[in-house]
Amino acid sequence: MKKILVIGSMNMDFVAAVPHLPALGETMLAQSLDLVPGGKGANQACAIGRLGGHVAMLGCVGADTYGETLCANLAGAGVDVSHVCRKEQASTSIAVIGVTPQGDNSILVLPGANSGVDPAYIQAHLDLLEECDMVVLQLEIPLPTVIYAAREAKRRGKMVVLDPAPAVPDLPEELYSCVDLIKPNETELSILTGRPYRPKYLRESAQALQAKGVKNVLVTLGGDGSYLLKENGMEKRLYANQAVNVVDTTAAGDGYMAGLCVGLAQGQSLDEATELAAAVSSLVVSRRGAQTSIPTLKEVLEAQAGWRNSKK
Repeated sequence: MKKILVIGSMNMDFVAAVPHLPALGETMLAQSLDLVPGGKGANQACAIGRLGGHVAMLGCVGADTYGETLCANLAGAGVDVSHVCRKEQASTSIAVIGVTPQGDNSILVLPGANSGVDPAYIQAHLDLLEECDMVVLQLEIPLPTVIYAAREAKRRGKMVVLDPAPAVPDLPEELYSCVDLIKPNETELSILTGRPYRPKYLRESAQALQAKGVKNVLVTLGGDGSYLLKENGMEKRLYANQAVNVVDTTAAGDGYMAGLCVGLAQGQSLDEATELAAAVSSLVVSRRGAQTSIPTLKEVLEAQAGWRNSKK
């Protein structure tokens, strides 16, 4: 099993059950509120650990109870959190999430200690970059840090995987050129390319990212599955399991990313890892919460077997 290093955000999520996503100016009564460990970086690290991956986390939390809870939760999933920074002068990042009965969500993030994940912090832990085989990044930490980490990882011959969320336009080509695999959803693909999302133009949009320097492009399409364009020009379309009961999509992308990375770390082909990722995500959306919704590898394999048998 190859070693994976996740560099990213760590949040405490305040998850409110709402009848629908609020409109502009609307006041709404929530039906419940849960505190759930989250943050895209921490979610992905947690999911990788729960799926049996060899994973370490680089991120920042405040010197508060939320930070302690986040680290304890990751450690319980098998993640090495010994290098996570505890900031005395900042509070742990908070995300306020509204989730509808249909599983749709809206998220507001207060960055807090995540802003402390700066290039100097990464530079102080270059030994972890040396030791790992794969570096996983997102965009909930400062962009200069993402660029620095990707550049240093690429210099060391590591595989760089980027989840471009929350997406921003005009990412520098210096970052793209360091990325072996990028995983946007359809909305993020549109933001990154400046092109409206059109299913029949998926290949052209993915090629636009490859033209910026990315090797492989994997676009997740929610209930429509995913689309993969590899560096050799070969493409693959994977359709979603329509039998899944969607409860909460909060960590769907993070679970997908984790399944993808674990599959690759196990030596699977990109096509095989994509199928594992889809299975993980299907289980995640059938449960509530972020890290609380992440399945074990055993659960994923059992679910895959059950889905295959149901098609016979």
